[in-house]
Order: sequence, then C-alpha cells, then structure tokens
Amino acid sequence: MFTGLVQDVGVVERLVPGGMTDVWIRTSLGASSFTHGESIAVDGACLTVVATAGDTFQVQASPETLRRTTLAAFEPGSRVNLERALALGDRLGGHLVLGHVDAVAEVLEKRTEGGSLVMAFALSPALAPFFIGKGSVAVDGVSLTVNDLLDDRFTVALIPETQGATTLAGKPVGSRVNLEADMIGKYVARLFSLRQAAPAGLSEAVLAAAGFTSGRGS
Repeated sequence: MFTGLVQDVGVVERLVPGGMTDVWIRTSLGASSFTHGESIAVDGACLTVVATAGDTFQVQASPETLRRTTLAAFEPGSRVNLERALALGDRLGGHLVLGHVDAVAEVLEKRTEGGSLVMAFALSPALAPFFIGKGSVAVDGVSLTVNDLLDDRFTVALIPETQGATTLAGKPVGSRVNLEADMIGKYVARLFSLRQAAPAGLSEAVLAAAGFTSGRGS
C-alpha cells in the first residue's frame, strides 16, 4: 500500500531483459536499509526489492508488468518516481494507492496557469467510470486531484513542489504515463454494476460470487 507521495526520483542504472526483466535503480533513499522482499512503487507500479548494493536496488518486472505499464520503455538514465510501502501508523498525506496500474495513458496537453503546470491525459472509456471531478488519481505514482473531467480526458494541476519533486513536469506531450484510478471509486463502481445486474437487489450470493464475502454467513 502506498500514498502517492513520491519520496525520491531515482535513476535506472541497468536493465537485463529475459523471462523476468531485472532492473537496477539508484536512489537517495538509503537502499542498503531496504529489506529483501519489500515492496516499492516505481512510477506507480508495485515491484519487489530482490537485492541491494550501496545506493542501488534491484527489482524484477514480469512480462505482464511490462505489458500493462510503461516499464518496457525504461532504459539506462531513465528517471523514475519512487515510494517505499506505507508502514502501519504512517501519516496518509495523499490517498490510498495499491501500485496496481490500471492503464497507460498519453500526455495530451501541457500549459502553465499561474504557478501551476496543468497537464491533460487521455482517459479510456473503460477507465472513465472510476473518475470523478475533484477525485483522486495516481499518475506515474503521484497522488493528484482530478480538475476537469471530460469524456476522453482529464486534467490535473501540478504545484511547484510537485513539479520539482517528481518526473511529471518533464514529460513531453505524446509521452506515456501509468494511471491508477482511486481504489474506493473502483469498489463503488463494481458494487453499482452488480446491483444494476440484479434487479432484486444485492444478495449475499451475488456478493460472494464477486469476491466481496465468503458466502458462509456471519
């Protein structure tokens, strides 16, 4: 579990493709203190630390991860947003982020407004039901507020702090980013769709079939 508050911008040092793609990333977070097997969000994708050496740590990306995220485009020198997993009792400053990327979207527009940088991203019909105006979204692992919401796009505004502390301000129009819709919104949309499919209302059997309960009663 993450918050979408980026802790460091790391740099990809090395990649070795194969059945699993090995990725080495340099960070200022103190990689030597990372625990083998802990989770870390890399541009919003939850990955597992498998080794550390000095200020560098290694993660592995499966073929599914490469298909569903922007990680396949990484190369030595790529700058990436990093966040270590949330510890129980930590302050939740952003929103609940799982690190499970829902879609890859294109940067459609960038413009300045006051001191903010407004960015527009493409929004697919499949993901649109999970978005609301002034709701939350994680873009490359950064917790942001949806400003304007249209049928095929949404905008966010990056304050100077976010511009300087993440990679988003350096993304040109046409580049691709990882999106994760708000977790609560996804559950609400799922429950609503089940209710629409069951005119008599939600039953314990319907909820169990969808994985929300065990179906064994209380």
